[in-house]
This record gives sequence, structure tokens and C-alpha cells, in this order.
Amino acid sequence: MLVIISGPSGSGKGTVVKELCKNSDYSLSVSMTTRAMRLGEVHGKDYFFCTEEEFVAKREAGELLEHAVFVGNLYGTSKAYVEEEIEKGKVVILEIDVEGALQVKEKFNDAVLIFLMPPTMIQLCHRLVNRNTENKLTIEQRLIRAKKEIKYIPEYDYLVINDEVINAAKKIETIASAEYLKPHRNESSIENFKGDEFDVASILLRAYE
Repeated sequence: MLVIISGPSGSGKGTVVKELCKNSDYSLSVSMTTRAMRLGEVHGKDYFFCTEEEFVAKREAGELLEHAVFVGNLYGTSKAYVEEEIEKGKVVILEIDVEGALQVKEKFNDAVLIFLMPPTMIQLCHRLVNRNTENKLTIEQRLIRAKKEIKYIPEYDYLVINDEVINAAKKIETIASAEYLKPHRNESSIENFKGDEFDVASILLRAYE
């Protein structure tokens, strides 16, 4: 299945996803991008690097689940790639912002949307400050954005509070396990149970043979 994880900057999405991917049943989706490959990056592992023409062609053909522009470069998620990973039996994780998540939901309505956030806004602020990677103005902007993002929580299927990374990862694994039990994901089992169309008398007779 496809699991989308969103949440404010500082909610710990990357750390939780890294914990989940220790399980070989989980696979982090690899995005396409038009930006130049950086030293040490690997095509197909970090990103699928492509030209702007190739990206636009896929976008126009409806082959992207979502797409966005960041610092002048194009980023997106290939529908074919996600479907291939799902066919392998993987839980494909797409770590993406709210706007992208809702784009994916429109094109892949079987996706499971999970919103991840700390217990309180104060804790989110502490996490951003303790990262020591951004100035006060940037942190303020991230908190303002977080207030806007939480308004979209009702659009998600599940809410996970990231109090501790391991606990949050276990909650997501529990969600995935429950999703696997939904009837629409088990059509072959239902058909197998029904078997051939016998009447009740025939079924009883077979049972006592």
C-alpha cells in the first residue's frame, strides 16, 4: 500500500520514516527531480534525476502523483514507480507536505494519509530551536506554517502523536497492519472463501464426506 506521512517541519517525519525503513517491508519512495546531482548522490536511490523536458512530459501525461517547484527545480512522484514497489509487496512511504498529500489522494485514492505531529506546539518550537539550524525568523515562519497545516488534519485518515520516535513508528506499523485487513485489500481471500457456488445442502454434504 501507499502510506503518506505529513506534518510540520520539526515534527520528526524523517527520523520516524528512517525507523520504519529498518523493516524490510517498508520502502521510502524515491522522487524525481530536475536539479543537478550532488556529490555522493546515486540515481535511483536518492532521486531519479531527469531533464526538465522529461519531467514536463511525464507531468503532462498524468504520470506523476504529485509535483512541486522548489528553489527553481521541479520535484515529483512517479505513479509507475510507486505501483511497482507496491507490486513487490512493499509498504511505500511518501514523506510529503500537505499540499502534495492532497494531490496524491486525488489520483491514488487508496493511499493511507497519516499526519504526524508533536504533543504540543511548544514542543514543536523547542525541537526547531534545538536543531540549531535556523534563525529566529525562519523558526517563526515554520510555526506560522504549522498552524495552517494542522487545519488540514481532518483530511487525513490517521493522526499520530510523535512523543517518541519508536512509539510513533510502532503506531504507524499498527495502522498499516489494520489497513491490510480491510475487505477491499482482501478480495482474493473473500473469493476463495466463497469458492464455487454450492447451495447449503451441497456444502453440508461435502463437509460430512
